[in-house]
Amino acid sequence: MTFSDLGLSPALVKAVAEKGYTKPSPIQEKAIPHILEGKDLLASAQTGTGKTAGFTLPVLQYLTDTKHPKYRPLRALVLTPTRELAAQVYDNVREYSKYANIKSAVVFGGVNAKPQIATLKRGVDILVATPGRLLDLHDQKALSFKRVDVLILDEADRMLDMGFVRDINKIISFMPAKRQNLLFSATFSNDIKKLAAGILKNPVSVEAEPQNSTAKKVTHKVYKVDKKKKTEFTIKLIKDGNWNQVLIFTRTKHGANRLTQNLIKAKISAAAIHGNKSQGARTKALKNFKENSIRILVATDIAARGLDIPLLPHVINYELPNVPEDYVHRIGRTGRAGAAGEAISLVCSEETEYQNEIEKLLKEKLESNIVKGFEPTDTAPPKRAATQSKGSFGKKKKGGNSDSSNQNKPKRKPHFKGNKPAGAASGRGRTGAPKKKRF
Repeated sequence: MTFSDLGLSPALVKAVAEKGYTKPSPIQEKAIPHILEGKDLLASAQTGTGKTAGFTLPVLQYLTDTKHPKYRPLRALVLTPTRELAAQVYDNVREYSKYANIKSAVVFGGVNAKPQIATLKRGVDILVATPGRLLDLHDQKALSFKRVDVLILDEADRMLDMGFVRDINKIISFMPAKRQNLLFSATFSNDIKKLAAGILKNPVSVEAEPQNSTAKKVTHKVYKVDKKKKTEFTIKLIKDGNWNQVLIFTRTKHGANRLTQNLIKAKISAAAIHGNKSQGARTKALKNFKENSIRILVATDIAARGLDIPLLPHVINYELPNVPEDYVHRIGRTGRAGAAGEAISLVCSEETEYQNEIEKLLKEKLESNIVKGFEPTDTAPPKRAATQSKGSFGKKKKGGNSDSSNQNKPKRKPHFKGNKPAGAASGRGRTGAPKKKRF
């Protein structure tokens, strides 16, 4: 099957071909025909499966086939959880629409809003945005949602985890009831099903990979390492293997900064990316990493989704995530689009339970190795209650100094009803509510 067989126009097919794609991926084959038919869609697809093109191409086709009002009202909206993912999706939209009469834009926080407002005032057909900045711009009357025909929620499970339900509800409350809704998620958790039930109308469900699966060409390695020797062992792995492009995940912002400094002291070029970094610093670090100007990018889980790094060979879990699903998202940065990759986890004694929970999720035993001189001498803490998973919606993750944007948010349960979820009109900034960080 070709992209033309899916019903895409020659202009879109030409742009796709220039990107080097000759045939649709499984998620594209399954999703594109339903979207072109105007159906609501609930899609489960892991990163690296081509899901962005899976919703971008048919939406661009719809915009091309329908009339363009002279003033270019916003007709398609893509919501993403992070700035990096928003920028990546926008790049795809721009590249795929280069031969089509489509105007697009991206808006997110951390940068000056004035240029974004100026762009919106000129009119755009399709907008990629993070929820916080989007609502800020709407409050400033820089855009209207009244003509939106298509709403896409990308990485919806991550948006739930980051506490964006309230913002999503409010955005939806401003939209016309009659519209097409597309929801893409890495998992079909109970919370995703609740969200889908409140937004989608008679949706078609498609799944490109088994739920919570990891990339087939990723090799998993676990090293049991003493907690105090993790940095030394990480440096040894990089130098002995002469690795030139490694993405390393830590659990906290402070840990990311500290590891980055130690790598630089060891004469290994590195940069950190996390929520406390300015958008300019995050963009520069990612650009340098992609261009191989630096060898190592150290990140918190804010970077687990949306980073598109072609042919990334190595991912290191310097610390295991305390939510098992995050392991899948982290290592999804490697082994993408059929390329081979390696996921290495450094596990100290106190992280043994996290490893057990990851293995239960994957339904796979991860073989553990011990390297002489780095053996664990620390002891595991007393057995505690099972770590919460993404299914425990609204609860704060464990692990201080995390990179979660809703760290101090009160526990809430989402309530959805019809096309305008309950609570949608409540707005932000209610008296007594903590101020939430904008992405």
